[in-house]
Amino acid sequence: MPERNLNFDEIIDRKNTNCLKYDFAKRRGMPEDVLPLWVADMDFKTSSYVEDELVRRSREAIFGYSEVQSEYYETVAEWMRIQHHWETDERWLIKTPGVVFALAMAVKAYTKKGDKVLIQQPVYYPFSEVIEDNERVVVSNDLYLGEDNRYHIDYEDFERKIQEHGIKLFLLCSPHNPVGRVWSREELIKIGDICLKYGVIVVSDEIHNDFVFQGQHHVFPSLKKEYEDISIVCTSPSKTFNLASMMISNIFIPNRTLKQKFRKQVDAAGISQLGVLGLVASEAAYKYGNEWYQAMLAYVKSNIDYVEEYVRTNLKNVRMITTEGTYLVWLDFRDTSIDADELDRRIIHEAKLWLDSGKVFGDVGKGFQRINVACPRKILTEALERIRAIV
Repeated sequence: MPERNLNFDEIIDRKNTNCLKYDFAKRRGMPEDVLPLWVADMDFKTSSYVEDELVRRSREAIFGYSEVQSEYYETVAEWMRIQHHWETDERWLIKTPGVVFALAMAVKAYTKKGDKVLIQQPVYYPFSEVIEDNERVVVSNDLYLGEDNRYHIDYEDFERKIQEHGIKLFLLCSPHNPVGRVWSREELIKIGDICLKYGVIVVSDEIHNDFVFQGQHHVFPSLKKEYEDISIVCTSPSKTFNLASMMISNIFIPNRTLKQKFRKQVDAAGISQLGVLGLVASEAAYKYGNEWYQAMLAYVKSNIDYVEEYVRTNLKNVRMITTEGTYLVWLDFRDTSIDADELDRRIIHEAKLWLDSGKVFGDVGKGFQRINVACPRKILTEALERIRAIV
């Protein structure tokens, strides 16, 4: 049966579906009529193979406790092998209801209250939240924007922060959200070797690993055998196949001791089996979804190229940071002379857009906006026209 859900130009009305993106503007303090391009899910139907497997399983009409067999692991492992050239072991895998949950479990497993945890701002805001909400302290090795229009790592500051603050846990975002970097082998090895030197555990959030448009994604522990002993790798089909509400992530922890500590925190949180439909969707996506994935990826890439050309041509003093990976574009408004608070006001109340303000990604994000481009071109064009009208 051929893949059916390949029309990414189709505009699907998601309103009145209890959709976080479209139905909760007022509850989140936004005007009800905003156009939402903030939260990182896609306005595309997932693969029809996933759709059909979910319908098939639902027709069984019994939703008791469920687990997966080895075939599930073999399917996930094959995806990692083919897409990312990483050989995994079934014994490394722990399934969790989301990557953010896994980040929180890692903070609890590998640090104690009052400890300091290293991140690299501007970065996905739950990184800070899971640290602070668990009574730990955020330390940031801020990324800096280079003349090549890409963000880079200050390695001297990275090592200094580890030394000065007694860092034992580092949350790595790879590919990086929101700045769109796909870290090179050399960059990852530099920070990996520093972490090895000081015994720092690396939690590598690789949820956007299937969205790479420039360069190559490197699974962190694949770079050196020694990295396996300090690594927790967080993956999920949720971004790749638009399955966020299915609450399924695949966490790989090669080191047995680190895995046991992580497992203990998951158990303490009361998590055992996950929802059966998430398990079904994950396996079906990785087993049958490649045609849909490749077509979706090409469409998203064309949207990124479109935004780049539109910004260059139509948005004076706005700069689009080079997007090497993810479907989230990072726009720099600092040269417009509009301060960060006024920019937010204009975006929300004049342009009637719901984007992610750069402020939520850390102080170094002020003056930026993150826009989700995984939507039909017509919607994206409308959003860009609204931005043009207010700058």
